[in-house]
Amino acid sequence: MPSCLSHDMTSPLRTACIQLVTSKDRDKNLTSACGLIEKAAKEGAQFIATPEMTGVMDIKAEKSQRLAYSEQDDPQLKEFQRIAADKQIWLLIGSLAIRIEGEDRLANRSFLIGPDGKTAATYDKIHMFDVEVGDGQTYRESSAYRPGTDTTLSNVRDAKVGLSICYDLRFPQLYRSLAQQGADILTCPAAFTKVTGEAHWHTLIRARAIENGAFMVAPAQAGKHEDGRETFGHSLIVGPWGEVLAEGMPEGEDMVIADLDLSEVKKARSRIPALNNDRPLK
Repeated sequence: MPSCLSHDMTSPLRTACIQLVTSKDRDKNLTSACGLIEKAAKEGAQFIATPEMTGVMDIKAEKSQRLAYSEQDDPQLKEFQRIAADKQIWLLIGSLAIRIEGEDRLANRSFLIGPDGKTAATYDKIHMFDVEVGDGQTYRESSAYRPGTDTTLSNVRDAKVGLSICYDLRFPQLYRSLAQQGADILTCPAAFTKVTGEAHWHTLIRARAIENGAFMVAPAQAGKHEDGRETFGHSLIVGPWGEVLAEGMPEGEDMVIADLDLSEVKKARSRIPALNNDRPLK
């Protein structure tokens, strides 16, 4: 496949969301993710995104910590870098659990990998999912993960892409900040629970797109996982006017594709100039 860098910079950015049902088995998860990434690349996707916790999913904090690697040593990350270079794609790994030197907690970290196989940007999830959602499960993400502190904006071809992860979706100020910094595309790889997803997923994803006049790319976990949790699925790609461009199945592995015409961002923001009209509150 020719390098995605050689495409006409005014052409749509073909974007894919990979939907997974991540287990406790790192090797199995890697095989599943790589197979769908290769399928998306074969269909011409230039920017491919996977869900939160692509690498491994275990609700028990101590097990997640035992399975984690440092960024330098993570074998899954190295394979994702290899496949990005081989397929000449931009690849967003929604998140991996990363061991941090000198810390007793991990980072829930997104990796944006370029067509050269190098990590172009990383983002550590800022908002920790510490809730009781009403499905009999209590989640205390902060017991295993250290919250991030910084926003991340990077380039994918001619687009500016702002990164977020899952529970961040409920904090609109993060997306407004990224949009004000120039983000054309906002990403939200997720592992929404079935209960919260049924109630809020579509509404929140479309709202973040509409509020900011930006594309939303939201690959999701989907189904019953080995660790006992159940996720909502419905990976979404949404346009800056709030229209759903592609949607994944409610359960099971899937891959959806949409062509993102970046001129639609400028058009939406000129029709509703919310970013220009925004005023700080005292």
